[in-house]
Amino acid sequence: MENKRILLAEDDMNLGKVLTTVLTGKGFDVKHANNGEAAYELFCTNEFDLCLIDVMMPIKDGFTLAQEIRKMDKRIPIIFLTAKTMQEDMIKGLSIGGDDYITKPFTMEILLARIQALLRRTEAQEDEGDQIVNIGNIQFDRKRHVLIINGEEQKMTSREGALLDMLYEQRNDVLYRSYALKKIWGEDSFYNSRNMDVYITRLRKLLKSEPNVQIVNVHSTGFKLIW
Repeated sequence: MENKRILLAEDDMNLGKVLTTVLTGKGFDVKHANNGEAAYELFCTNEFDLCLIDVMMPIKDGFTLAQEIRKMDKRIPIIFLTAKTMQEDMIKGLSIGGDDYITKPFTMEILLARIQALLRRTEAQEDEGDQIVNIGNIQFDRKRHVLIINGEEQKMTSREGALLDMLYEQRNDVLYRSYALKKIWGEDSFYNSRNMDVYITRLRKLLKSEPNVQIVNVHSTGFKLIW
């Protein structure tokens, strides 16, 4: 599990330091935020393999943070950390997209076992996933950033491929403009936003041979790939 990247959202600085130290010692790359808003910014600007989220945090609570993460990434594992033991809270955490729920106090052995189990499951799902997928009748090689149209390969730039991959992951759902900008360009700025509009136009041209496939604007929010 070395080099796996973990987002830790925990407002208790002492516990955050302990978790960061232990997980780093086990080979994980950990980024720690002490409130939900800071954790959201880290998620938008970095790549992670798993999220550890405390439920009770200032500025933005863990449930709200998890809901926002799920809007942008449907597959990343989320583990809630909480002192709450009420069944209603556990049900809520799992219903909004959490994969596991650990109540405080907990042992590091239990936490590590839960993390490793979720990462193994995620890796197995990724191995089963297809590198080449269909977008309508067009094939999309997600790793090589290539479209296969009527048997001919159309190579895309790395950013075109990354943007189409994110649209594909969110197919029939909204890809939020701000999230895509921070993930691909590193910053949500006016200049980068205009650049992304150019890339969206290019992708529409590349996909125009398949009339049922559309990239539609979602006003003031982002884009949606549908077919």
